[in-house]
Amino acid sequence: MRYISCSVIAILFTTAVHWNFAGADEGDFDIAVVIMSQPNSYHESKAQRMRQNLQHQAALYNTSLSLVLLTHEQWPDTTGAWTVFPIIPILADLFDGTNTIILFCDDDLTVNLSYLSRKLKDIDLNKELFLGRALVDREATIIHHFAFHENPSGFSYPDFAAGFMISTSLLRRLAKRLKENSLSVDFTIDFQHELALFIWDKGSGVRLTDVDYLCGFTTKADGCATRRLRKSPDCSLLTSDSDIFFAVKTCQKFHKDRIPVLKASWGKDVKEIEYFSDAEDGSIPTVVLGIPNTERGHCAKFMAILNYVYRRLGANNYRWIVITDDDTLMSISRLKKLLSCYDPNTVVVLGERYGYGVAKGYGYDYITLGGGMALSEAALRMLIDSNSCHCAAADSPDDMTFGLCLKHLKIPVTHSSLFHQARPVDYADGYLSNQESVSFHRHWMIDPIMVYRQWLVDEQTTQADDQKSIRSQKDHSINDHLGYKEL
Repeated sequence: MRYISCSVIAILFTTAVHWNFAGADEGDFDIAVVIMSQPNSYHESKAQRMRQNLQHQAALYNTSLSLVLLTHEQWPDTTGAWTVFPIIPILADLFDGTNTIILFCDDDLTVNLSYLSRKLKDIDLNKELFLGRALVDREATIIHHFAFHENPSGFSYPDFAAGFMISTSLLRRLAKRLKENSLSVDFTIDFQHELALFIWDKGSGVRLTDVDYLCGFTTKADGCATRRLRKSPDCSLLTSDSDIFFAVKTCQKFHKDRIPVLKASWGKDVKEIEYFSDAEDGSIPTVVLGIPNTERGHCAKFMAILNYVYRRLGANNYRWIVITDDDTLMSISRLKKLLSCYDPNTVVVLGERYGYGVAKGYGYDYITLGGGMALSEAALRMLIDSNSCHCAAADSPDDMTFGLCLKHLKIPVTHSSLFHQARPVDYADGYLSNQESVSFHRHWMIDPIMVYRQWLVDEQTTQADDQKSIRSQKDHSINDHLGYKEL
């Protein structure tokens, strides 16, 4: 006998008018949707609207939709549900004995349920299926642990921005493997790649099948069962420049090469910014907190920065605190647009989420700091007032130590795929084409100014700069004609 959790029973009961497990007129199969939602009011609202839309479509077009599950509701206490691994056995039990295919997606995806059902009619869903929009790496990349370095494009993995699907027959086998053998993965960096590796099982499992009807960002609805309608969130007016304080972590050896790049790129677009270093440099200028530089970790410096900003909150109106490295590249206009979606009066810790041990159902999430992290004013106050965030050593990993602190305080990490720990070249072209990125990280083997202009400067900003340059040239020409010269 199978046991289903009370929350699942409640969902089934309250929405039974729309859903069933028996299949509908379009074929003897069901579609279930797992929305990888997040415990934040902005994301909760989006996920709930998405569920209502799917229910409405199912009723309107008599499409077989068995369940729509929101991870933040269904598994609020399951560590690492966002990696999919911990919920595979649960889903395998839930859909045991059914012919169901499960769509995994985030809360930004638009789904044409009727069209998706029609496309699936031509597929034998009794087979072990792993379907998605295929991504491939251009070169071996650090975010994928340099896997397939001899032929990086020979392995494909799903673009989560388009959603991906797993049949119940495959789900059952994956659940059996997880019960019999523990995962070897400790760090979760890119779950879509790590999940594809697990399903592939060193060649003895299932490869991703590339399907063209699961689409990323596109303005055309034809031929797409899923798609993204926009590359970045569109919430309200931009967050004010004076509402954001930027804290840049640096050290003396990078004052001459990294700081000039930052100032020539995104640094000129911010109002409130300070550079925290181990050495005084009036040309920047730097803030010295008395913390010696360490080769790695930087935990003591990170915590000192948080306390420094906290002490200044009373005299300033900072609503957001953004912490970056000195080799972080960032779009300030896109960041302000993103922050407008969140309430700084609530506890928000925003950035690119990694995990330690979470795929195994324990461990903790953390923000990888190279791509930048945004803290709401409320989050900073809660963290410092708790007096519970401490470094084991000055060179302890700052991001992971901070992640442990967040878990202790039960503060969720809010993930945004717009932040990036690595360079653009480290990501698949198809992945980046879905978004207007907020940040990248590292100057290694790239021209950082060129990368900034190519990937982080909006077209209208470029046009405005061009117009400013044209006006400046005209002013110089007029001055020269009148006989005036700049001194």
